[in-house]
Amino acid sequence: MSAAIEVLPRSVPRPAQQRGSDRPTCPVCADSMIAAEASAFLAEDSISYLWSCDTCGYGFVTKYEIHKSH
Repeated sequence: MSAAIEVLPRSVPRPAQQRGSDRPTCPVCADSMIAAEASAFLAEDSISYLWSCDTCGYGFVTKYEIHKSH
């Protein structure tokens, strides 16, 4: 099975947001994602997550910028 990979950038403010709202949905079939297959620190201030849909097999990557509070 082949899968296309798409990078979806996201910048998520952290203060009062619940973690459950950070979960992405598949852009193809709209199924909810529970856990990423892999993650990687790209730089000191960003993390990349690899997602694969259990329903349709579509793969994509999200990138989160970490905003440090002073």
